[in-house]
Amino acid sequence: MIKTKFDSFCCNGFAEGCRLCVQGKKLVLFVTGKCSRACAYCSLSNKRKNKDIIWANERECKSIKDVLEEARASNSKGAGITGGDPLIVLNRTIKLTRALKTNFGKSFHLHIYLPTNLVTKEKLRKLKKAGVDEVRFHPSLSKEICEEISKIKLSKKFWPRKNIGIEVPMFPDKKEDLLNFIIQIHPFIGFVNLNELEISDTNFNYIKSRYKLNEDTYTIKGSKEAGLWILKQIEKKQLGLKVHLCTARTKNLFQYKNRIKLRKIMPFGYKTEQGSVRYFIIDLKDYKKREINDIVRKFKGSSFLDIDRERIILLESSVKKALKQGYKVERVEELPTFDAIELERETI
Repeated sequence: MIKTKFDSFCCNGFAEGCRLCVQGKKLVLFVTGKCSRACAYCSLSNKRKNKDIIWANERECKSIKDVLEEARASNSKGAGITGGDPLIVLNRTIKLTRALKTNFGKSFHLHIYLPTNLVTKEKLRKLKKAGVDEVRFHPSLSKEICEEISKIKLSKKFWPRKNIGIEVPMFPDKKEDLLNFIIQIHPFIGFVNLNELEISDTNFNYIKSRYKLNEDTYTIKGSKEAGLWILKQIEKKQLGLKVHLCTARTKNLFQYKNRIKLRKIMPFGYKTEQGSVRYFIIDLKDYKKREINDIVRKFKGSSFLDIDRERIILLESSVKKALKQGYKVERVEELPTFDAIELERETI
C-alpha cells in the first residue's frame, strides 16, 4: 500500500478513470438526478437529486452541444458519466457517449457509474457499443448479494476484467461486509474504488444520527481508517486487485483544483496558484449600448467584451488609462467555471 501524491492511498495502482480524474482531466457528466434507488446516505444536492436534468461540471446543459462546449472549455481528456442512475435514461446516456467519442476521438476515456438495479446484459452491450471504456458498479451490499454479483458478472462479456470495478462509500461500521463482498466478486473485477464518506445538506440527518464527524466537520470519523484496513486486507490476501482509497482531500485539493486549473479562461485574465482567475473589469450594467460601443473603441486591442456577464475585461496595462478617463475599474477574482462563482471584488 502506498500514499499517492494526490493524498489518496492505493495498492497495485489504480484504474485509468481514477488516474485521469485526479489529474483534473475528466469532465463530470451528470446525466440525470433520477435514480433506481433511494439511498439515505446519498449526498447529491437538492438542485440535482431526483431532478431529470443534465449537468456537465458546473454547467446545466439543455443540449448535447452544451455538453461538448463544456468539455472543450475544460480541456477534458475523458468523462465520468454519473447520476442518479444513467440506465434510467439509457437512450440519453448512449447519445451523449457517442457524441463525446465522435467529437473527441476513441482515446477520450469514458467511465460510467451504475447502481446494479437496472443492469441487464442488453443494456451493458449497448453501453459498450456506444463507447464506454470502463464500468463501475455501486452495489448496495443488501441481502440480494448473489443477484448483484450475477449482474456485475455480465459485464465480463463486454469489457476486460481490468476495466470492470466497484465503487462504494466507505462506511466505518461495514468494512467487514464490504471485504466479504470484494472477496466474492474479485474474480470478475479488476479494481475497487473506496470513497471517504462525507456529510452534505441532503444526507445530514442520516449521517449525523449514526456517525461522528472529524474535526473538519464534513468527513466521517473512521471512514478513512476503514478504507486503509480494506487495503491492507486485500494486500494480505493477494487478490491482485487495484484498490484506491479516494479521500475528501483528494477530491477537493486535487481532482477539483486540477480540473479548474485546466479550464480555459477569458482574454486578459490570469490564474492564481489556487486555480481561481482574476480580471480587471468595467461593469457595464448601468451603461447604454452607445456608451458601451464607445468604451470598446477606446480600448480596442486591449479589452474583451464579456456579453454574458455585462462587463469589459481590460488588459492590466490599460487599467491606468481607464482610471484617468474616469471609468470605475474593479479587480474581480472568481472561479473559472461556467457559473463563475465570485470570490472577491475590489475597486481599484
